[in-house]
Amino acid sequence: MSGDDAQLDNHHHAPIVGYHRAPLSQKFGAPRQPNLVALTSVIEMLAPYDTPAAFVGLEAFSHIWISWQFHHNYKIKDNAVNEADSSFRPQVRPPRLGGNQKIGVFASRSMYRPSALGLSVVKLERVEVIQGRAFLIISGADMIDGTPIIDIKPYVAYSDALVEAESGFAPTAPRLLEVMITEPAYEQFLALANTGQPIDNKKEINIEQDTVTTLMHQMQSQLLLSDIDIIKALIAQDPRPAYRRTQINMPFTMRYKSVDVSFQLIAVDELQITAVIEVI
Repeated sequence: MSGDDAQLDNHHHAPIVGYHRAPLSQKFGAPRQPNLVALTSVIEMLAPYDTPAAFVGLEAFSHIWISWQFHHNYKIKDNAVNEADSSFRPQVRPPRLGGNQKIGVFASRSMYRPSALGLSVVKLERVEVIQGRAFLIISGADMIDGTPIIDIKPYVAYSDALVEAESGFAPTAPRLLEVMITEPAYEQFLALANTGQPIDNKKEINIEQDTVTTLMHQMQSQLLLSDIDIIKALIAQDPRPAYRRTQINMPFTMRYKSVDVSFQLIAVDELQITAVIEVI
C-alpha cells in the first residue's frame, strides 16, 4: 500500500446533508452543551436529502441526534483569520475546569477534535414541508448559524438515556448567573424589536404565506420581543473565557440575530446587559 493509499484509508468522507440556521452567527455566546437554552432553530436540508419521504416516521420521536461539523475553528495570525491548525492536539483546557487544567481531548467535548465533528441531542419540534422541501424545526441546539449537518438519527430513550452513567468532571449542569439589563439598553432593544410573533412551535406554518426566505429571516435576523428572554438565558450561561470571569466591568459582546449585545460583570455572579446595538 502506497503512502497516499494509507492516507486515504485513514479518512472517511461524509456528505453534508443540510445546514443549521440559527440566531447565533458566532461561537461566542453559543451554549457549550445542548438543551441548556431553549433556542429555536432550523435545519435546512439540502437536495436530495430534503425530500419529505426521508423523514416519514421521524415526528413520532421527541428528540433527535445530530452529527455536525465544527466549521468556525480558526486561529488568528498576524491579525488575519486562518484555518485552524490541523495538527493533533492530545490535550485541551475545558472551560468547566476553569480553563487552566488540561485533560485528554477524548475525555472532553472540545471543538478541537481530530474529526472536527460534534454530536448533539436536541428536541424535534416538528418536520416542516415548505415548497416540497423538508425542514426540521428544533430547539436546544448548541450549534451556530451555518453549521454543516452530517447526519440525523432518532433519539431512543431506552438505550440512549443511561440513568446510572457517571459524568466525570461535569456531573451537573453549570450554575447560571443572574442577568439584568440597564434601562437604556432595554429601550434600545425595544426600538429594534419587531412586534410580530415568533414562530409557534405548536402551530403549522401556512405555506402559501410563509416561504423559505421568511423562515430564514425569522431565524437569523428578525428581532422579536420574546428574544430578550433568550438573550438573557444565553448570557446567564456565562460565555466569557474562564480566565476573565472575575474581572469587573470588563465589556463583552455577543452577536444575536441582527444586534450586538454588550454585557459585563458588575458584581459576583451578576452580569448586566449595557447596550443592544443594531449590526450595520
